[in-house]
Order: sequence, then structure tokens, then C-alpha cells
Amino acid sequence: MSKIKLIENFLSWQGEGPDSGRQMLILRFKRCNRVEEGKGCYFCDTKVKMRIIELAEYSYKALQDVINRTNCGIMITGGEPTYDDQYADTLDLLRKLKYPIANVESNGYNLPKLIGEVTKKNVKFMWSPKVFVNSDLEEAMKILEEVKDDKRVFIKAVVQDEKDKIVKFLDYLKAKNYEICSRTYLMPQGKDFQELYNNSMIVFDLAEKYSFNFSSRNHLIFGFV
Repeated sequence: MSKIKLIENFLSWQGEGPDSGRQMLILRFKRCNRVEEGKGCYFCDTKVKMRIIELAEYSYKALQDVINRTNCGIMITGGEPTYDDQYADTLDLLRKLKYPIANVESNGYNLPKLIGEVTKKNVKFMWSPKVFVNSDLEEAMKILEEVKDDKRVFIKAVVQDEKDKIVKFLDYLKAKNYEICSRTYLMPQGKDFQELYNNSMIVFDLAEKYSFNFSSRNHLIFGFV
């Protein structure tokens, strides 16, 4: 395949997690398993883009030219990169492009399978569990057991307050005391700087309580995505 279908392809910066501040070529897929199953996330900051932006074809050569010119990494996001035919496209991107670093941002759908098929050491998997109901919690616990030992996996959890269902997952994670705890980042929920600021103190307290990392969300603070 010489081309790939995406809804966005542009240079920006990683705004969250361990590679925050790194220049990235953002490669965004359109479809998401949660949206198509009627379980969309209320805080999704790309839902509008997924609905109104049409797919366009981009050549691998054009993508590689940008990477070569800027020495940027790649950020594969969505939507959900591991969903349906986007799974094979994600594998193609990771295997065919040459890059200094890659981030794959996933809600966990098909993530264990993808991790097993990708052997490159310069690929990081940014798992953001979506936990709103008990079945989500059970699924997140199952995924955790499958991915926890791969040091390329990082957890990024969006938290609004201590009543969030995601906190039950954090309790479970901390009780297990897995090594992945050191690669876990808590992030305040918000759609703009003021909402992020208002929610940050709660998340700082939780990060201190669990000994997890705190991640600002620079793309929302500075509006570069």
C-alpha cells in the first residue's frame, strides 16, 4: 500500500505523557469502537472532528518526507487506531515509516494484540482506559494484566473528581503495585485552560496519593491541536 486514509495529518506537539513537548506528525484515524458501539466518551476532544472531517488519502512518501525534514516523531491517534481495518493501517504505519519515536494512542481495544505484533523498541503505547460503567472497569482490569509487563506501555488516565469510575481502576492498579505504576500519568479533565486549571488540584492530590505522575494537557492549554 502506497497511501493511507486519515482525517488529519499535520505537525504539532505531543501534549501529554512522557513525550510531552516532542514534535510529532499527528496521524488521526476517523473511526472509534466506542462511538460506533454507542459508548462515546463525554470528554472526547476530537469527537467533532471525527464526525465532520472526511477521510483523505496521504502517500507514505509524503509522510516520510515530513519526518526526514523535521526529525519529528509520529503520533497515531483517532478515533481508535486498533479498531477494524485501522488496525492493519496502524501496523503498516509503524512498519513502513522510519521515525525516531512513535506514540500509539489507544483506549485499549485490540491493544494487547498490537503490542504482540510490534517489536520496535522506539514505539510507545499510550493506553487511556475509558472507565464509566462496571463492564468498562472489568475490561480495563483484563487489559492491564495483558499489557502491564511491556515497558513500552504507558497509562494516561483522565480524571475529573474522586467519584469517577476510573478511580476504582486506579485503586486496583495501586493495590497490585505493578511496575507500570511508574509509567502511569493522571490528567485533569477539561476542554479549555480554565476547566483544566479548576480540575488540576484534585488530580495533583490523587497523583500524590497513588504516587503516580501528573501530566498537563498542553495541547488544550495552548490550543495547538
